Amino acid sequence: MSPRTLLCVHAHPDDESLFTAGITSHYAELGVRNVLVTCTLGQLGIDQAGHTGEDAGHDAAATSATRAAELRRAATLVGVARQITLGFKDSGMVGWESNADPDAFMNADVESTAKLIADIIDQESATVIVTYDENGFYGHPDHVMANAVTRRAVQLSTSAQRLFYPVVPRGVLRTFITRALAQGVHLPAWVQDAVADIDDQTVASVMDVARFSARKQRAIAAHASQTDNADLVSMDPELFALIFGTEYYQLGWRRDDPSLACGDDLFGGLR
Repeated sequence: MSPRTLLCVHAHPDDESLFTAGITSHYAELGVRNVLVTCTLGQLGIDQAGHTGEDAGHDAAATSATRAAELRRAATLVGVARQITLGFKDSGMVGWESNADPDAFMNADVESTAKLIADIIDQESATVIVTYDENGFYGHPDHVMANAVTRRAVQLSTSAQRLFYPVVPRGVLRTFITRALAQGVHLPAWVQDAVADIDDQTVASVMDVARFSARKQRAIAAHASQTDNADLVSMDPELFALIFGTEYYQLGWRRDDPSLACGDDLFGGLR
């Protein structure tokens, strides 16, 4: 019998470590095959000189190469068996000039990209798929597009049964931000700008991944070029575990029996 397969669709190198490293580590330990699809090259990340993608003189080619190497190391660390990069250009943050690039992921053709992802899903016989919610967790154009193409992909796929979104309930997020700022921690934009309208009732699955907190912190550290996450790497383990020790998932779509509860297992009830 083939092992169960979990497939995560992420926008950039490092998203796999920030958002889903707990479940991939957990399921790898149980013999589940983890497949990671990274949509962009992440070339607008922070380069070796500390320039962001919108800065003059930013070295996109070198940044892309650096981030690809970081991704390989981090993905292996968090239990990914196969990593695929679709090769779209990073769109940058909302309002950047790069948004207008026709090759930017935010401008991708939804149907053809979804078909590409659906083919990977079916090739892997993946039943559980994970990507961001309609808000892209914090509004990044590439995260929003990842939702659009993945939602369509699971519909086109024959093997996909469930689509989940990583979220953080508003109470958890507010507590973390308050404590982090009180300790003088610099929080990256994806935390401070997170769409915090998630309540406990909309969470379908709560995964206790506290035993993997140190591994998740090492995985984030593997993306060393992205220095805006530096304080997460050096953060006190107790504070880190507050937001990274539990992963919360909303159920965005399903094909299987809707009466089956997910609980603490994204595969709960699936054969």
